Amino acid sequence: MPNRQTLTVLLTFGSLAMILGAWGFQYIGGYAPCKMCYWQRYPHMAALAIGALAIASKARLFAWLGAAATATTGGIGVYHSGVERKLWEGPSTCTSSGVDGLSSDQLFDQIMTAPLVRCDEIPWDLFGFTMANLNAMISFAFAGAWLWVALRKD
Repeated sequence: MPNRQTLTVLLTFGSLAMILGAWGFQYIGGYAPCKMCYWQRYPHMAALAIGALAIASKARLFAWLGAAATATTGGIGVYHSGVERKLWEGPSTCTSSGVDGLSSDQLFDQIMTAPLVRCDEIPWDLFGFTMANLNAMISFAFAGAWLWVALRKD
C-alpha cells in the first residue's frame, strides 16, 4: 500500500485527470458541458490546490479538505445523475419544464430562453454510465482515499 505522501500525489493527479478528461470531452470530443457539469469541475479544481498544499506541508488538515472537495463533486454528480435519469428536477435554468397550460407566447419564450446544453439530457454514456455517474463514483473513491490519508498514522 502506498504511503501517505505517495497517495496524496496520486489523488492530486487524479483530480487533474478528471479535469483534463472533462476538457477532452469538451474541446476534443465536442461535448459542450451543461451548468451542472461545470459545477462538478470546481471541487476538482479545489482538490488540485488542496493536494498541492498537502504535498508541500504534509498537514493532515489538507487531506480532510481533499476528502471534502472530492465528496462535494461526488454529491453534485449524484444530483446531476438523478436529473439526467428524470428522478428529480434540476435547476430551472438547466432542465426542461412542462408545456401544459402555457400559451403560445409563453411556450415561445420558454424555447427562446432555454439553454443550449440541457442538464437533463445524457449526451454520452459508457455501458449505461453517464459522465455524471462516472464522476460520482470516481470522486467518492477519491474521497475515501483522502480519508485514508487523513486517518493513517505515519
